[in-house]
Amino acid sequence: MYCAKYTGNMLACCLCIILALPACTTSQRGLFAKKTEHEKYADRITQAGLSTSTLGSLWFTAADKALNRPLSVSLPYKETGYFAAHKPDAAGYVFAARRGDQLNILVQAKPEGRVKLFADLWKPAASQNSKPSLLSAADSSGIVIRYEVEQDGNLLLRLQPELLNSVGYTISITTAPSLAFPVSGAASRIGSFWGDNRDGGRRSHEGIDIFSKFRTPLLAAANGVITSTRENNLGGKVIFLRPQGKTYLLYYAHLDEQLVREGQEVAVGDTIGFMGNTGNARNTPSHLHFGIYSGGGAIDPLPFINKNRPSPLAVAADTGILQQNVRSLSAAVITTAPTKNSTAIEKLPPNSIMQLLAATGGFYKVALPGNKEGFVESKFVSTRTWQRQQVKATAFLHDAPDASAAIKSEIKTGETVDVMGTYGSFRYIRYNNQEGWVSL
Repeated sequence: MYCAKYTGNMLACCLCIILALPACTTSQRGLFAKKTEHEKYADRITQAGLSTSTLGSLWFTAADKALNRPLSVSLPYKETGYFAAHKPDAAGYVFAARRGDQLNILVQAKPEGRVKLFADLWKPAASQNSKPSLLSAADSSGIVIRYEVEQDGNLLLRLQPELLNSVGYTISITTAPSLAFPVSGAASRIGSFWGDNRDGGRRSHEGIDIFSKFRTPLLAAANGVITSTRENNLGGKVIFLRPQGKTYLLYYAHLDEQLVREGQEVAVGDTIGFMGNTGNARNTPSHLHFGIYSGGGAIDPLPFINKNRPSPLAVAADTGILQQNVRSLSAAVITTAPTKNSTAIEKLPPNSIMQLLAATGGFYKVALPGNKEGFVESKFVSTRTWQRQQVKATAFLHDAPDASAAIKSEIKTGETVDVMGTYGSFRYIRYNNQEGWVSL
């Protein structure tokens, strides 16, 4: 959290070495796996002989931290943050996603186009003895990752810049339907959902019912092939469509008329039939029963076609003070997620020092001395001086709240310092245009 800054000459020299080296040919994910840009960059650091240096070690440690100790967020999510050149770091996010969602990840860097940011999407490790599985990766000044979620569960995102450059960023993680809506027009409505009781509770609803006018056109929700058209007592006139490249089938039931035949190829948006109330829906208003089936059985189709997606909260916390060390105005609670009801990580006494890493909604993502990370409401932090204090005996200004940490300068008896806050027995101060830790 509080590492020493490197000199400009050293930064420039190291950067030139890293950029000049080619990536090696082996991969952490297997000999023939295609390497991500993050992996290629890591190879260059190693080839430059920097992986065991303080600078390189910090970069690799930050990369591992983002995967092994990510912070929990809920989708949709938006965050504005800043990576400082003198402090190699990475951000890790873990969030729940549903099968059928299309995940859209956008990262905008400032300054744009001058610093590489690496974004990697992972499936978390299944156990302590296994490793995360890479799902998708990108790098650029305007990173876009689009990924169709294939099973319910958590996903993991790592964001990390290259070494030796400061960069601000705004990241948004949102979801969209992975299939087109299967009913034409804006007048339709979903009137019955997955899991609703049927036949007095003897069975549950394996799909959703979309209501609209009689003979409303029904549309192919994806490019694919019609695998079956038939009629039965339960679904009436039905159509099965297999989307191209997928392992599941789309099921359309209660049609008044089928317009396609088995084996026919269709494109997304093609009219394949008309809405009706055939089968066991003969006494109900016209609707489409829409279902999805895979080898494991029925799947909730709502995430696949749901167009009603909320937008992430706007960043309301002040982003002009990111990377600064601030103090808590009162007893503050550091939480696992940026919500008021999330689990507490640590309860801080008033005037405790923390570093602002990023802002999301009305919260800051913070790092405490010792590198523990979490979230705190922005209204509980202040950049103002806590008190002025006269030094009673010669003191040393350290770069961390530790008596064995590097000494930045000596403060003589009688000098007055601005005290910003505390951590344990140490106080964080400003003195002669320097900031650091003293034991007073």
